[in-house]
Amino acid sequence: MGALRFKYLKPEDIRKLAGYEFAPRALVEGYLAGRHRSRARGSSIEFRDYRPYVPGDDPALVDWRVYGRTDRHYLRTYEQETDMECHVFLDSSASMGFGRAIPKLEYASFFTAALCYLVVRHNDRVSLQIFDEGIRRFFPPGSTGRHLRNLMAALEENRPGNPTSVAAALRRSFPLLKRRGTLIVVSDFFDDPAAIFAALNAYLHRGFKVHLFHVLAPEELELERRGLLHFVDLEDGRRVIAHTDSLARPYGEAMRAHIASLRELSVRRKVDYVLARTDTHYFNLFDRLTT
Repeated sequence: MGALRFKYLKPEDIRKLAGYEFAPRALVEGYLAGRHRSRARGSSIEFRDYRPYVPGDDPALVDWRVYGRTDRHYLRTYEQETDMECHVFLDSSASMGFGRAIPKLEYASFFTAALCYLVVRHNDRVSLQIFDEGIRRFFPPGSTGRHLRNLMAALEENRPGNPTSVAAALRRSFPLLKRRGTLIVVSDFFDDPAAIFAALNAYLHRGFKVHLFHVLAPEELELERRGLLHFVDLEDGRRVIAHTDSLARPYGEAMRAHIASLRELSVRRKVDYVLARTDTHYFNLFDRLTT
């Protein structure tokens, strides 16, 4: 995969990511990822039982010592670890197009691309959903190089779209995920926190480990005092003229309250919440996933 060249997954980034150890074995035990036992047959680390050889079986699995004692071919069977599934939801609503130095969707796409690469590098499975008020694109879980290339191409083609409804997208997405795993939502979360967590309930009850990455531009966190300005809503096109000197304080209070609500609900529901400022490098976000 080192030869891949995409807008959001550059060779120099791949080299830097080599130092990051994703932890897929730990999800079921309570952190990011998770391998768990299955009854699949094959070579692995823990012996399970014997069964008779049938045509088509791998001869390498025949236990020749048993053959020497019984004159019959038996295969050793094992408890086999199954691949982790990591499900990435990328908010691509109109508001994600905002940002001076770098649009939020660009920042989120770099992070998403690197995240998908790390999962596939560990031979685990990653799915991708691109959403706004509904599901725009869905790629079922996969772990091949071709699957990764398809995800990278989708990220490059992606553009900010319709209004945000994180809660609605989460509700519609739940039936598409056949196995529990890690759910990573990358969004600016301009939606009602209570509605978002009501939609997350189904995932949490099913045993998903949930991570929320709250992507915000620095100019969204604190409104600059720049006098009279003309504002345009990216999602519904409404236009207003307002004096930023009088709005700065109540705007800041409202934004901090929104973030505090998301944090509080995350702590209460044992969800990992990270504020991802676009003026910090997205590599820093992996510290929450690899420790």
